[in-house]
Amino acid sequence: MDEVERIERAMIAIRRRQTRRALGAGEPGGQAFDVLDVVEDATEPTVSTVAAALAVDQPRASKLVATAVAGGLVRRVADQTDGRRSLLELTDAGKALVAQAHDRRRGAFDRAMTGWSARERGEFARLLGRFVAGLDPASEAD
Repeated sequence: MDEVERIERAMIAIRRRQTRRALGAGEPGGQAFDVLDVVEDATEPTVSTVAAALAVDQPRASKLVATAVAGGLVRRVADQTDGRRSLLELTDAGKALVAQAHDRRRGAFDRAMTGWSARERGEFARLLGRFVAGLDPASEAD
């Protein structure tokens, strides 16, 4: 088995674990939680931003956002530069849920790297970042 095949298999294993939410027990499932990740990460998140980031159509993104709004995790706010547009922001409850998810994920990653030296962790982080950037042709690798 070559290196690319080994990487593919590792990525499939990660995806399966995420699908079972092994890295995020207690989080809302799938795309419902992904909305929070997008809103947290985007500079000016909108429903269109969510649609593009999750690779879903506009109606699906609207439903996902509406669910997050109804759940009290996200709110719509008027864009001060364009009154026709609504921006999305995390509520305090949404911020708390995202922070808890970060803590759980980081704990899982920390456990997975038990016994790794600081140098190994740093190199892995650098290479993984470079790998992820390479998956997006618009990004520049370091």
